[in-house]
Amino acid sequence: MITTSGLTKVYRSRGREVTALDGVDLHVREGEVYGVIGQSGAGKSSLIRCINLLERPTSGTVTVAGEDLTALAGRGPRAGRELRRARSRIGMVFQHFNLLSSRTVQDNVELPLEILGKSGKERSAKALELLDLVGLADKAKAYPAQLSGGQKQRVGIARALAGDPKVLLSDEATSALDPETTRSILQLLRDLNRQLGLTVLLITHEMDVVKSICDSAALMERGRIVESGTVSDLLATPGSQLAAALFPVGGDASAEDRTVIDVTFHGESATQPVISQLSRTYNIDISILGAAIDTVGGLQIGRMRIELPGRYEDNVVPIGFLREKGLQIDVLDREPAAPGSAPVPKEPETALVKEGARL
Repeated sequence: MITTSGLTKVYRSRGREVTALDGVDLHVREGEVYGVIGQSGAGKSSLIRCINLLERPTSGTVTVAGEDLTALAGRGPRAGRELRRARSRIGMVFQHFNLLSSRTVQDNVELPLEILGKSGKERSAKALELLDLVGLADKAKAYPAQLSGGQKQRVGIARALAGDPKVLLSDEATSALDPETTRSILQLLRDLNRQLGLTVLLITHEMDVVKSICDSAALMERGRIVESGTVSDLLATPGSQLAAALFPVGGDASAEDRTVIDVTFHGESATQPVISQLSRTYNIDISILGAAIDTVGGLQIGRMRIELPGRYEDNVVPIGFLREKGLQIDVLDREPAAPGSAPVPKEPETALVKEGARL
């Protein structure tokens, strides 16, 4: 549904150049909720604004629903009309709501329809239908100043849906909201995704957003996508930065003659007493350095960091036992497997992992 190829955006100011996007390739499938996560300055906002051509890319292409938007971004009235038509199929939800304070809630939702030239009767019927869909049918005549933050964002979502878009873009839509309101807005986005068949692309710096509703995710750093895939695949990928940030477990080895491993549990294995089985089978004392468990995409997923006595070579068989149980195992601070072999590097200390708890 959304594809970017070699997408680059360079900002020029006072003789300086800043590269916000550096050859971004992104692929979002129809009907999925896709999250792009990263720290401030990673290029997330530039990416989403280039996708709907609010920012004109320096180079590269943006294709939405099979239509190359960058090819429509030429000069002249015809090009402008075609681009506006294409944009009408892309809804946008903003962090700070961007509602017009002088208009009622209903009038705010009607605004895109007014721009599209719909009649007053059509606008009113559609706006009331959408307000009912987002749970604000009783607030049609209210003004934005009379609404809570969560209600304002629901109005923003209703307005974004006015043109019956195929794609909904969310620019940090929950970052200005409290945790409870955030959960309700995320649930609304997931419900709309399912009810309307919407493809949702959202950018965020909050890992809980990815955990709550995303089918797929991408990690951005310095204008590039450094990791992407379905959330379930990422969690099953050894050394995944996103997986480590989704489930930060912490804890380091207490001595040199110890082996530290991260164990990721999926589905049925999350409810099995595998660690106690390991301890009994091999008669070893196991230290739990940290653990986290959550539900992602309706599946229970857990991650645990444990410490085994002895070096890696002493624990090849116990580690194999865990892998035979269908668990994903990441060995940290592993020693060389054989004389002369290169040492395996430590777990990557990315900013995203370091600040996983905050994110």
